[in-house]
Amino acid sequence: IESSRSSGGAGMSQQDRSADVGNRVTVVLGAQWGDEGKGKVVDLLAQDADMVCRCQGGNNAGHTVVVDSVEYDFHLLPSGIINPKVTAFIGNGVVIHLPGLFEEAEKNVRKGKGVLMFDFHQAVDGVQEQERQQQAGKNLGTTKKGIGPVYSAKAARSGLRICDLLSDFQEFSERYKNLALQYKSMYPSLEIDIDGELGKLEAYVDRIKPMVRDGVFFMYEALHGPPKTILVEGANAALLDIDFGTYPFVTSSNCTVGGVCTGLGMPPQNVGEVYGVVKAYTTRVGIGAFPSEQSNETGELLQTRGKEVGVTTGRKRRCGWLDLVLVKYAHMINGFTALALTKLDILDVFPEIKVGVAYKVDNECIPHFPANQEVLQRVEVQYETLPGWNSDTSAARTFEELPDNAQKYVRFIEEHLGVPVKWIGVGKSRESMIQLL
Repeated sequence: IESSRSSGGAGMSQQDRSADVGNRVTVVLGAQWGDEGKGKVVDLLAQDADMVCRCQGGNNAGHTVVVDSVEYDFHLLPSGIINPKVTAFIGNGVVIHLPGLFEEAEKNVRKGKGVLMFDFHQAVDGVQEQERQQQAGKNLGTTKKGIGPVYSAKAARSGLRICDLLSDFQEFSERYKNLALQYKSMYPSLEIDIDGELGKLEAYVDRIKPMVRDGVFFMYEALHGPPKTILVEGANAALLDIDFGTYPFVTSSNCTVGGVCTGLGMPPQNVGEVYGVVKAYTTRVGIGAFPSEQSNETGELLQTRGKEVGVTTGRKRRCGWLDLVLVKYAHMINGFTALALTKLDILDVFPEIKVGVAYKVDNECIPHFPANQEVLQRVEVQYETLPGWNSDTSAARTFEELPDNAQKYVRFIEEHLGVPVKWIGVGKSRESMIQLL
């Protein structure tokens, strides 16, 4: 899948190289709890890209892209791979389940150096969740994809990497057996067919070898070679970040801008545009604090109209009004240069629309987003109520074609955050993204 071409392209005007820095990457990140529609923004930008990268997460991500009425689902591959002319690069910060990688590639083809994840990591994820349920009566709401256990193994320095698989299979097998036995001693109910799994992994060696590069050198060459348009696709989102998210109800990687540098092996000076993707309302999968949640008819209407069901988990998403306190918090961490506002059309039927603009705790306004879950549970959201537009926006293709109140909604968001909105999504297809000049 390696090829290249020179291009400029919409939304990547800041890609200009400078003699000392080289090419800059354009980054697309989720600004809420995920499911904001990052895949669609990446797909749009990838049409003019030479290279698309994933830098963190694993197949717990779920991006849906619709092109020419064909729906593509991506979990591990960068969704920008739909452009046949791009090079897709999965960086060292990603955890890779090899069967999932090949299955996904084959499935999406039929339609049109990271840490290795094994089947037992997924099994461990399920067992851990069961134990949490029994001990504390609650769980963390994982995707059961093995993401937590494999990142834990990485941090404990017992994980296995792609380079280990391709180096000395005998040595790799010994380390795999030790890791499997370690998990079996921790979770006696765990069943692992060690020889069977090693047989499967050995069969992948020849298939994956031609695709593997030294990540740091590969990125350096891409950044300092001929002019290239490079796109980085974030998985999950700011409020799911292991450090800055609503801990412990988070993922196990850094989904904020710092994860780009550590997950690809590149310096911050090569980060160019950072685009935050914001849904026009807020959703969350699983448990954890959700200040603007609407556990009422409003929430149900958002869930139904927005078809809010997880691509990866199949779980119904919880829904609520747009919360600009948490989006501003995401901006503090990521430094968004522009925003993509998605699913504006879902709000078409509301006579009035509320937007969270401040938090009160114990009747006092707080200037920051609370780090502590118990405090966040007690937050009282202060809302601004804006008039709805009661009309269909799905056919709009320019900002001026949107109803006045929809335009005012967009401008309100821009003014409150101090970040321009560059795209507005009013439908599922590629054509439904309005670009603001």
